[in-house]
Amino acid sequence: MKIVVIGGGSTYTPELIDGFIARGTHLGLREVWLVDPNEERLQVIGAFARRMVGHAGATFQIELTGDRRRALDGADYVITQLRVGGQQARHGDELLGRRHQLVGQETTGIGGFAKALRTVPVMLDIARDMRELAPRAMLVNFTNPAGIVTEAMVRHGGVPVIGLCNNAINAQRGIARMFNVPPDQVQIEQVGLNHLNWIRRITIGGDDATDAVLQAYMEHLRHDEDPIHFPPWLVQMLHAIPSSYLEYFYLESQIIARQNSGVPTRAEVVMDVERRLMERYADTHLCEKPPELMERGGAYYSTAAAALIESLHTNNGAVHVVNTRNNGAIPNLPDDVVVETPCVVEGDGATPIPVAPLAPAIHGLTTQVKSYELLTVKAAVEGDEEAAMLALLNNPLGPDAVHVEEVWNDIKRTNRGMLPTFEHRL
Repeated sequence: MKIVVIGGGSTYTPELIDGFIARGTHLGLREVWLVDPNEERLQVIGAFARRMVGHAGATFQIELTGDRRRALDGADYVITQLRVGGQQARHGDELLGRRHQLVGQETTGIGGFAKALRTVPVMLDIARDMRELAPRAMLVNFTNPAGIVTEAMVRHGGVPVIGLCNNAINAQRGIARMFNVPPDQVQIEQVGLNHLNWIRRITIGGDDATDAVLQAYMEHLRHDEDPIHFPPWLVQMLHAIPSSYLEYFYLESQIIARQNSGVPTRAEVVMDVERRLMERYADTHLCEKPPELMERGGAYYSTAAAALIESLHTNNGAVHVVNTRNNGAIPNLPDDVVVETPCVVEGDGATPIPVAPLAPAIHGLTTQVKSYELLTVKAAVEGDEEAAMLALLNNPLGPDAVHVEEVWNDIKRTNRGMLPTFEHRL
């Protein structure tokens, strides 16, 4: 097996390598190619990855290159974890939100919108290379905003694709710790869209534990020392656990107040974490992923990604929460849109498991955000300014009609040189 990781210079990569070490023999893994245009980062990460592999006695090889096409030739699986413009672009997204008194987070609000416009054209270029050089490869997308990117790839990429997020596995592990059971005993029904989803049903050891988990979660919220958290009554009324990203929607005014308080942007925090991680990775005595990696986010990404590839490779039919075409699984959402939901994963891809319709309190927000996502894909693919402004207007965290044009012009100025489909208009 040959796996290609595009964005291989990411500080996430050692997390991913750790997952491949755990499953490499079972997968018959022979080559992992790390691709990144940043030669300096690639060399540091690549050397550390090789030490990890050697220390663990794994048999696969780590190859490094800045030449994406060379790496893709004959690939079996392609993992994308790229960030166009790096953390500086993310910082710009967050400042955009602050300038306009809007949420500037990297996957929701106007920050997620700007990132999607930068990212979708690059992802479609990768798909074009895959069609030519790796026609049988499966694309596993971890690049944010994962829902929009996967939507674009399903509609325009022409390659088989599954979108992956670590939220579901984090929730599963959290519930397992809460009830002191092995993680594989916990199954969750997490439904909706990427970073806009709700856990509606939980089983532990095959028994329905939904009410017990909800009660435990509400008790946790009652003692949560973070001033920004869901009120327990919200969980009770929804009869579901909202994704942490729903704080941006349900607690928008508090999020904006925190932005205005002068706290560092998340990008600034991550840049500091990454600086320290790169120093650790450069230590030639380090052969295992350091504990500081947990500060970066992406916990259990390695487990989720490696387990997903194992299911695709071995046809084991395991259930994974992933992003894929709905195909009727959530009956009150269109068949042709990408959703995040439990799926049976076999050799030919992910088959969503039919679930109950979304309740009105969940359905309304989901359909509005999906409309925004579809308009964003259209804007990113076609360079359509009308679609871009309508996307901003349809985003529940976006500007009102009076300010849409002002925000859109600021997004274009802030992202000059990074919006290829709009360059002729800048």
